[in-house]
Amino acid sequence: MMLRAKLRTTTCLCLCSLLAVPAYAGDAVKEVRVEGNQRLEAETIKNYLALKQGEEVTQYELDTGLKKLYETGFFSDIQLLSEQGVVTAKVVENPSINDVIFEGAVKIKKDDLEKELSLKSRSVYTKTKVQSDLKRLLDVYRRSGYYSAEITPQIIPLDQNRVNLVYAISEGPRAFIEKISFIGNASYNTQTLQKIISSAPERWYQFLSDTDKYDPNRLQYDQELLRKFYLENGYADFKIKSAIAELSPQRDAFYLTFTMEEGEPYKLGTVDVATKLPPERVPDLKPSITTYVGDTYNATEVETSIDKITDVLGDNGFAFVEVTPEIKRRPGAEKIIDLVYNISEGPKVYVERINIFGNLRTLDNVIRREFRLSEGDAYSTSKLKRTEQRLNNLGFFDKVSVERKAGSAPDKTQVDVEVAEKSTGEITFGAGFSTADGPIADFGIKERNFLGRGQELRARAQVGGRREQYDLGFTEPYFLDRELSAGVDLFKTVQTVQDNSSFDRESLGGSLRLGYSLSEHLQHQLRYSLQKNEITNIDANASVYIQQQAGKDTVSMLGHSLIYDERDNRFNPSNGYSWRFNQDFAGLGGDNTFLRHELQGEYYFPIAKQWTFASIASVGNIYGIGEDVRINQRFFTGGQEVRGFANAGIGPRDITTRDALGGNSYYAATGELRFPLGLPDELGVTGAAFTDIGSSWGADSTGVGIRDDSTLRGSVGLGVAWSSPFGPIRIDFAHAFMKEDYDETELIRFNFGTRF
Repeated sequence: MMLRAKLRTTTCLCLCSLLAVPAYAGDAVKEVRVEGNQRLEAETIKNYLALKQGEEVTQYELDTGLKKLYETGFFSDIQLLSEQGVVTAKVVENPSINDVIFEGAVKIKKDDLEKELSLKSRSVYTKTKVQSDLKRLLDVYRRSGYYSAEITPQIIPLDQNRVNLVYAISEGPRAFIEKISFIGNASYNTQTLQKIISSAPERWYQFLSDTDKYDPNRLQYDQELLRKFYLENGYADFKIKSAIAELSPQRDAFYLTFTMEEGEPYKLGTVDVATKLPPERVPDLKPSITTYVGDTYNATEVETSIDKITDVLGDNGFAFVEVTPEIKRRPGAEKIIDLVYNISEGPKVYVERINIFGNLRTLDNVIRREFRLSEGDAYSTSKLKRTEQRLNNLGFFDKVSVERKAGSAPDKTQVDVEVAEKSTGEITFGAGFSTADGPIADFGIKERNFLGRGQELRARAQVGGRREQYDLGFTEPYFLDRELSAGVDLFKTVQTVQDNSSFDRESLGGSLRLGYSLSEHLQHQLRYSLQKNEITNIDANASVYIQQQAGKDTVSMLGHSLIYDERDNRFNPSNGYSWRFNQDFAGLGGDNTFLRHELQGEYYFPIAKQWTFASIASVGNIYGIGEDVRINQRFFTGGQEVRGFANAGIGPRDITTRDALGGNSYYAATGELRFPLGLPDELGVTGAAFTDIGSSWGADSTGVGIRDDSTLRGSVGLGVAWSSPFGPIRIDFAHAFMKEDYDETELIRFNFGTRF
């Protein structure tokens, strides 16, 4: 008798398996044969069948072996024959893929398409996996806006049961957002709401962004932005009924429609706190509440108040405290909301364990030393947030996620830190122009996380029309495994000031520095520097007071700095303040003996959304001990500090030769209002209105022809800044309305630079 099993669909196989009843009790297995295999060894196929010689073969055993063979994905067809104890497996192998080819892929890089494939070179071809890959490829094109893209898989047979898999791609035009409509908006017009959401209709100037490309995730985000906007402006009943994206028949344009119910704006009637926490352990929470009676209801301020209350309570050991806002609408025509912050008590919690994930290169201790709390400490919400901020400020990671989880007991918690590392090595090349230094070329190499230890190694060369500077530096942020920042710097500077003072100057030297924290925002730095300076290339017609400065000198200088920084962002601040006090003493050897003090401060205050007032001031003095201060150590004040004046345009001057001599004292202050210009945010163009004041005086040189006084100078002006893809660009137009007749002025100051 012959037993035959052939399966082409898994449905039949599952049915046979469910029956699980032997079709017959046949002969004992004498031999297992394999036919049709090309790449797979016969023994491998026999192992999948799992038929043992000497045992009887049943229908159930054939079905089971058949299922195992199909599950490998190596075969397109299998037949099992059993006759007189000889079991024969006739197989048709799926071909192997020699190469995967993309034809017509122009808009999307082939490398990006290949990342989506499960079938690659040397994989076994199956129709199911091709269809799965095809869906993923189409998703890539749709995410990039190509909704009319068509992809056809094609098979090109080769010898030895191999094939080339070809995806023939017709990309079609990109589908942009053509129009955005709002329905139900009575209080705010379309132009206002358009600025709130992140999606935007296609415009010629948006080539630098992708906001005019339809993205389903962005559509969801836009709905949240609309809700946030209305809830910030008192519309507590606001609802979005629908958000629809319609694709044009030509599949080249989208039409977005938001349908909403605004409701009416509410004001706050009462604001209370309800808590059962022990009063002796709870500080005053009123300073943490930013919602006030009579104000328009603002959901964002409610969340801000909740965060501040949670932080304050977290600092007092309440780790899992829950603050829930309760909103009570008063009945009647008057739109009033009574707000209550309900606080539920949680147990005092301690940090049981800190777990770190994702750091393949950065050492664990580099991450752990940034923590503001340790294992065994009382849990603190604000310290955990500060930890996350410090980890982000390292610049070593693309993403930092800090989460707390329940510990092994109710009074214990675990902290999980997951990081995604990024490249910390930089090779930069820059080019630009500034009014101060003329054309500039800049080349640098930097590694900010050397050997994963958090150390910084850098080298830089900057060559300009009026200045050359070369730097080499190394910083160890945790010297001797303590919170001490130690570093060494070597430098060489060559600068021409012929336009201002008729000479060139050159400095060569190095410095050692050590910094440490006195508190979370206060740092102290110590430094020692040794440098050799030379005044050269003095013009024959230069001031006699400059000609007297010709020659070389050595400066041996010890200094320190106190730095306090509470700005919200070090690079583009909009809130907070900082100040820095520098003090240097020269005289530990060398040819110069002087004492120099300098104080700098910044204050930023947000007036409205994207409107910031900035106040910046600095003052300095250098005092020669037993000798005059050399010209290359004096303060040269001008366009960098007080716009509207040329470089070194303010201060002591030889009016006969027009040479600036530099002052021993100076002060400068700026008040600047930064504001949007009404252009789309993605252009990155902002405006500024400013007034600068300052003065410089007190040169040691005295004599006929020298003008030196401390009268106030002042200017007003307007500026435009552009965060261009080529680097930051700023143009300032300033008029000096308070000046002396010997000062040097300028109308326009231009700065441009970029890094590649």
